[in-house]
Amino acid sequence: MTRATTELDAASRRVLRALDREPRATVGWLAQSLGLARGTVQARLAQLFSPGVLRSPSVAVRPESLGYPIRVFCTAEVDQARFDEAVAGLHEIPEILECVATSGDTDLLFQLVAQDADHLYEARQRVLRSPGIRRTSTTIVLRELLPYRTHQLLDDE
Repeated sequence: MTRATTELDAASRRVLRALDREPRATVGWLAQSLGLARGTVQARLAQLFSPGVLRSPSVAVRPESLGYPIRVFCTAEVDQARFDEAVAGLHEIPEILECVATSGDTDLLFQLVAQDADHLYEARQRVLRSPGIRRTSTTIVLRELLPYRTHQLLDDE
């Protein structure tokens, strides 16, 4: 897999920095504020979405604003013969925000949200009932100290 960062030219990095500051910016605003042609901005945006440089165009809604104030990170050990089944089962649990395969002592790391302690218990029980899940471990997030960020990676080198 090629590292996407090596493919980003200066104009693409400028567009990304501007979007990081103003996520709702229009193509016209980006073109004007960056001193780039509108077509250049549109072409850069198409490139950034096609290889997966930008995350999915989902709105970044904070789960607590939707009534899910509890956030946890869970690890899971999976029966390797049922790995795909396990991931498919976890996909059906709406409280799971993301899931990644990991190396080390566990196979999966996922982020899960809940409305309260009872809801967390129930959601974890659904995880444990997913096919192929052998065991899990859960860590409750007490406070977010550094939010997800990438702006510091966009600085010119």
